Amino acid sequence: MEHITLLLAIVVVTALVFDFTNGFHDTANAMATTISTGALKPKTAVAMSAVLNLVGAFLSVEVAKTISGGIINEEGIRTEVIFAALVGAILWNLLTWLLGLPSSSSHALFGGLIGAAVMSAGWSAVNGSTIVTKVLIPAVAAPLVAGLAAMLATKLTYRIGAKTDEKHTAKGYRVGQIASAGLVSLAHGTNDAQKTMGIITLALVTGGVLAPGSNPPMWVIVSAGVAIALGTYLGGWRIIRTMGKGLTDLRPQQGFAAQTSAATVILASSHLGFSLSTTQSCSGAVMGAGLGRKGGVVRWSTATRMFVAWGLTLPAAGLVGAGAEFLTKQGPWGIAAVAVVLVGGSAVIWSLSRRKPVDHNNVTADDLDAEPAGVVTTAIAAVTPPPAAGSVAAVADEDLKTTIPAPVPTDPAAPPAPAAAV
Repeated sequence: MEHITLLLAIVVVTALVFDFTNGFHDTANAMATTISTGALKPKTAVAMSAVLNLVGAFLSVEVAKTISGGIINEEGIRTEVIFAALVGAILWNLLTWLLGLPSSSSHALFGGLIGAAVMSAGWSAVNGSTIVTKVLIPAVAAPLVAGLAAMLATKLTYRIGAKTDEKHTAKGYRVGQIASAGLVSLAHGTNDAQKTMGIITLALVTGGVLAPGSNPPMWVIVSAGVAIALGTYLGGWRIIRTMGKGLTDLRPQQGFAAQTSAATVILASSHLGFSLSTTQSCSGAVMGAGLGRKGGVVRWSTATRMFVAWGLTLPAAGLVGAGAEFLTKQGPWGIAAVAVVLVGGSAVIWSLSRRKPVDHNNVTADDLDAEPAGVVTTAIAAVTPPPAAGSVAAVADEDLKTTIPAPVPTDPAAPPAPAAAV
């Protein structure tokens, strides 16, 4: 690491920031259904997911190699291109998190990378065949396959439990949900944490620290795993709410089927080096589970907004990445300007999110605007002034509190006298 320049260090830190946003943006993938069905408490669920994300980061590097040496040509790409790509990906992640839309962090990264590379060196810098076979085709196939598998699995679980009491069956599936949620978290670590490993490795190659085609160094694997785990622990509560309550109303049987189907698709793709969107896979599985239950519904208005976000992710992040790269080409002042845009944009989005916060306390609430009765009562008491001294209200208040104890009767047979109020 002794050859890392200041610019390269900034790029590595920015990549880890993206990894952090990826973690809290995609927590919903593993834990939205588990939380919405009550299988785990919200904070317990995200803590479990964080640990398994960290473990999953060490299981494979196939996806990292796809990112570092497959999507764009390493030769002739400057380190500033990676920085510009990350800016586009981070800002899109934060914007969709603010809106509660489960868009793809992976495609945000790909879009930023493609846009910045094209702005830097033209279309020849992009490997079109790799993008089609390992990005676009999985993007279309993964949610369809996961959704179909979840729908069939849901039908099967209800058929198996048709002659048993649904309440007792639900308890068993809640246990299964915990196991399947852990599997999704592990799969998420094997796929999404590797994307940051790949982007850092690519930056190290462009900076001359590593030879082209190198595997991620151990310190890159560790730092990427820790960053995504920390982001996961914070919990992307807005997106958890959308996936857990906004798309469909899930029961434990459906949650188990959705998570198992999504985990299977993600793990198989990671083994093949396909850098698919875990968000799209899990969202497709949730919709499939919603359709698989008799009487189940999918809220297509929410799904439509989600589909639009999916379609916009690559081009939107690409445009931001291209604009950022245009600025970095102007020299040091351009790089500084891009950094200011990143920090300022992130701050604005964060401040907007505080107007109606979503956290582990209200993530499953039916109405975010409704306050619990105790909170309302306490708030009214806090703003109601006490009665002025000597006023009728004050005297009445004191009268209600003050009594004279009854005298002890001299005759034991006599009944006690009632207390007299003053």
